Parts: sequence; structure tokens; C-alpha cells
Amino acid sequence: MARLIGGIGTSHVPSIAAALDKGLRNTDEWKPFFDGYIPAQDWAAAAAPDIAVVIFNDHGNAFFLDRVPTLALGVAESYDPIDEGWGPRAVPSFQGAADFAWHLADQMVARHFDPLICRELQVDHGMQVPMELIFGRPAAWPVKVVPILVNTIQYPIPTPQRMWELGRVLRAAIESWPTDEKVVVLGTGGLSHQLQGARAGYINPAEDRKWIADIGPNPARYRDMTREDYVEVFGSEGAELIMWLVMRGAMDIQVKTLFRHYFAPASMTGAGMVLLENL
Repeated sequence: MARLIGGIGTSHVPSIAAALDKGLRNTDEWKPFFDGYIPAQDWAAAAAPDIAVVIFNDHGNAFFLDRVPTLALGVAESYDPIDEGWGPRAVPSFQGAADFAWHLADQMVARHFDPLICRELQVDHGMQVPMELIFGRPAAWPVKVVPILVNTIQYPIPTPQRMWELGRVLRAAIESWPTDEKVVVLGTGGLSHQLQGARAGYINPAEDRKWIADIGPNPARYRDMTREDYVEVFGSEGAELIMWLVMRGAMDIQVKTLFRHYFAPASMTGAGMVLLENL
């Protein structure tokens, strides 16, 4: 059977992509952020996963507000970077793990999840940035990908409990996949931020740090919170953190936190990463 070798939670902030494109990685402003990902990059290079399942939200690029699926699953052979308004970025296209994706689709439906099945899909910074943070910018990506897109843009968004259960379904799909492939799950989004309304500019570094520290050893609080709790604590866009719960739900109850990193720049969002392995 295939094997889940690790789970990574990470931000997918679009300014990260801009910093990489502009060659700002080693500037005083950005170096502390990017250096915090070096342990995860080293881990990925040594662990050499075959498949990365990436949970993220589209940002009005592949789907707009007239048609927003609660869940979408990519089953394509490849995924190109989408043009977010400045032309497609100079990152390689992503090779899809199409056979496994179809297996996952079947397992999701069998367990009463109803994803939109995407045989063609372009992907925005929600997927591009996490892949770059973990795998760099190679000539070709070292893993095949399976994208799972979650609506965190237009209410009603899914519940945290539903996302946790999706993680359990993902784990079962991995363990029933009859290959020896190694799988890593990337739950993306957040951390705390709000881009509009009376709290525009809101971030909560104290709760961000607690999330980074506790999502591995003590996830029950976050699994049991309501959607409204996420908005109150982490901001309206910070509710993206429910996508980390898919990753965490796929892991064992007891896990080892290998690395964690948090960075709160003078900007609109906290950002960070956690890397987990099963015991």
C-alpha cells in the first residue's frame, strides 16, 4: 500500500510569490521568513515523496463567485500556473497523480463527500507558493500532485469538523492505494489575516504562535471550533486554516512535530509552517 510519510501546514501568501519572482529571498525583510523553511526543504529532499496532496483555496481565478464549489478535486494529468493578472509565473507545470486522484475521488464519494471533479484545472498561488516553499523552483517538480480545493472565500464555507473528516478519508485512500508510493499532505492557508471590513489589517500573532505549537500535539481545540470561532480568532481570511485540518486529520492522533516556523512581518498577515510525522 502507499504510505503517508508526513504532513506540512504552510501559508500561501501571494506576496511570497512576488518576493521570489523579484529576487528578494535574501533581503533583510524576507530572509528570516525563507530561512525558516530550510529544514522542511531538507526533509523533503531526504524523504523523497512521490505524491504531494495539496489542499488550498482558489482565489477567484479558476472559479469565480458565480460558481464556487465547496470542494473540488483535480484528476488531471497536468496543471498549469494560472494568470492572476500579471501573466503566468515562471514556475513549471505540475504533473498530476491522476490514477491516485481518481482513486481518491471514488473513496470520497463512497464516504459521502461530493467533490467537483476537475479533469482540467489551472492553479494559482494557493498551490504554487507552498510547492515552491517546500521543493524550491526546480526545472521539473520532484513529485506528482493531487490538488484539493476548498471554498474558504464565499460563505457558507465548510466546517472544521468536515475538514478533519476529509483528512480521515484521505488517509484511508492513501492506505488502500496498492503501490509503494510515498505521500506527503500539504494543508495550506492563513495564518491570521483579514483583508476587508472593520477589522481590515487584523492579525493575531499570539494565536498564530499557539496554532503552530498546538496543531500537532493538541489539535482537538481547533477541530472542535466553529467557523465563526475561526473568523473571530484568526480573521475572515484566517479561516483558511481549516484546510490545515485536512492534513492534520490524515495524520495519526499522536504525531511528532519536526519543525515549526512563524513570521509576522509588518504586513497584512502572519505566516508560517509546521512539519509533522507520525510516531
